[in-house]
Amino acid sequence: MTDSFDPRPVFARAVAIGGDVIAGVKPDQLHGPTPCTEFDVSVLLDHLVMVLERTAAIGRGEPAMSVQPVARTDGWADAWRAAAHATRDAWSDEATLDRKVELPWTTMPGADLLRLYTSEVTVHTWDLATATGQRPVWDDEVVGVAFAAMQQQLPAEGRKAVIEEAMKHLPPGTPIVFPFADAVEVPASSPPIDRLVGWTGRVPAA
Repeated sequence: MTDSFDPRPVFARAVAIGGDVIAGVKPDQLHGPTPCTEFDVSVLLDHLVMVLERTAAIGRGEPAMSVQPVARTDGWADAWRAAAHATRDAWSDEATLDRKVELPWTTMPGADLLRLYTSEVTVHTWDLATATGQRPVWDDEVVGVAFAAMQQQLPAEGRKAVIEEAMKHLPPGTPIVFPFADAVEVPASSPPIDRLVGWTGRVPAA
């Protein structure tokens, strides 16, 4: 991925896929389990919306951790659409791609942040789709950008130590969870989405 690559269109497509999957969740599925074992479907929906709202906040120059999940009982699709519009507006200025973004554990250019959050959105969209029996059509370019970002940020080995070190920089009181298990070996011939989720420690759907 070159420095001149603009990740905003790819991120927007990841958001569109996520919106379709969120809209496909049925009310009787809200308390079902998900591949994120600490989240049921409703909490995963809250987390996904928070990720997009946080992306918008970062684009506006606000601290990343100023946005935290909001527990909802419904309305996730509307909240997702609102956050998508806010994100588009917040990142409309190309200068946001070069601006340094401070996360509690690292600093990176805005463009790299969007690539990383493309992964966050895509992996959790897969979690939600898997939990609710949906089979979205994955965009291979979106998945490729997500996979490259995740490989850069999450090593194949020693990742628990990396995550523990990052967690030391989170604000006091932040719940401690380990979002990534050891990478699952996935054949190179597998679909890109399977290789992405396998890298994050998930077992690809059969």
